[in-house]
Amino acid sequence: MTSGKSITLTRYEANLKGIWDSFVDSSRNGTFLLKRDYMDYHADRFADHSLLFYADNRLVAVLPAHTQGALFCSHNGLTYGGLLLHRQTTAQLTIELMEALTVYLQELGTFETLLYRPIPHIYHNYPTEEDLYALYRCNARLSARKIASVVQQSDAIPFSSLRRRKLKLAQNLDYLVHTNDNWPEFWKILEETLMVHHNTTPVHTLEEMLLLHQRFPDNIRLYTVTTKDGVVLGGTVVYTTPLVAHIQYIASSNEGRNKGGLDFLFDYLIHVRYRNKAFFDLGTSVEDGGRYLNEGLIFQKEGFGGRAIVYDTYEINLKHPK
Repeated sequence: MTSGKSITLTRYEANLKGIWDSFVDSSRNGTFLLKRDYMDYHADRFADHSLLFYADNRLVAVLPAHTQGALFCSHNGLTYGGLLLHRQTTAQLTIELMEALTVYLQELGTFETLLYRPIPHIYHNYPTEEDLYALYRCNARLSARKIASVVQQSDAIPFSSLRRRKLKLAQNLDYLVHTNDNWPEFWKILEETLMVHHNTTPVHTLEEMLLLHQRFPDNIRLYTVTTKDGVVLGGTVVYTTPLVAHIQYIASSNEGRNKGGLDFLFDYLIHVRYRNKAFFDLGTSVEDGGRYLNEGLIFQKEGFGGRAIVYDTYEINLKHPK
């Protein structure tokens, strides 16, 4: 059975920005990360090849994507990608969209592999997993799985005994939480934390983060925890979407780590500031596409009540489909 609709694909161009952004807002699973003012901040690093899908001349889906040699990716420069679907887009039509995408890429003749990173279900404004079924129908292979720790706010698991002890210590020290613009000082702590503990650097530069914060001030916020004298002990960058508060970055000084600074901060964020969000996503704790689990990092996040969802990557072989 087919939907009987004529499907066409249009490559995104700058003059389609208004149409793209409007569709993201009206889709079942769009977030501000999929808007062009966010996606295009690193346009110099990713060769954009985003697509708009029309069925009988009606826009029914968009796909944030870029190319990397023989790879067609959706989207390695973002936390997640995948098809954004109209509220009326059905399962059968989504199968046909996925098939049309593979045919489109095969006909271009330059790509060997489609890498597809669906949007995790907690970010959906309405159930939108038709693409996962369509991937199965197209013989996609799961190629990476990252585990993230998420607190479900309606029935949150209490902090562990260790986290509660650290929290009590911080409360006795009269720490303070601030929503502020002290990005440079936080970024210095972040860079030191990532280099010392993970031998890496932030995905964003400070200048990029400031640009994105300027473009999305209501969605991207910095929270810091300080001593009563104003010494910054650590902080976190929070991305907010309609249902989720997502932790993009976490960093702490040694003093903040030893004396419960982050416990104090996350107690406030989870139980006060974002208690009305459906989910509090503490982020992933893996490396190498999920094959290495950072046990210390996930232990901390599980101590805050986080439990697992997954961020997946699927692969379709365009040269030799099964």
